[in-house]
Amino acid sequence: MGAADDEGGRRVAWDVDAYVERVRAACFVCELLVGTAGYEHHVIHRDDTAVVFLAKYPNLWGHVLVAPVDHRERVVGDFTEDQYAQLQRLIHRVGRALTSVIDTERLYVTSLGSQQGNTHVHWHLLPLPAGVPYEDQQMAVFDTDKGWLQCSDAEMVTLAADLRRALAAGG
Repeated sequence: MGAADDEGGRRVAWDVDAYVERVRAACFVCELLVGTAGYEHHVIHRDDTAVVFLAKYPNLWGHVLVAPVDHRERVVGDFTEDQYAQLQRLIHRVGRALTSVIDTERLYVTSLGSQQGNTHVHWHLLPLPAGVPYEDQQMAVFDTDKGWLQCSDAEMVTLAADLRRALAAGG
């Protein structure tokens, strides 16, 4: 990844073994929602249905996650059509807010996770900045060899506040 996507952060190597152990130890979304120490994230929005927060280990500057409040594991099978559509409307609003705050060439939206770790359904929204070489785009954004973007807490607080304002304004 180029400097354009790093903002004030720096790339840090993944400790894949520690990450796998962590995601298999507990549901990070449920732990965030009940306030368990060590599972804090910068929350942008929360209501009775969903929570929106900055990724703790972002692949790109502005990497946001959207998850249902209720622990659901199947990305479509655990939702009625109306529940799913409600979440997708929120994802759309969050995407508009993200792209109003961060100059974005392409917004990636995907649901990752597994029954073997990160079981709570969640969607990743990643704003790809302009100027990232093609070979570093798309699935390469998730390449663990590239590490994750470590940003200061102050940068994350500011970004969360900017996104909160943009989301409240309708993106």
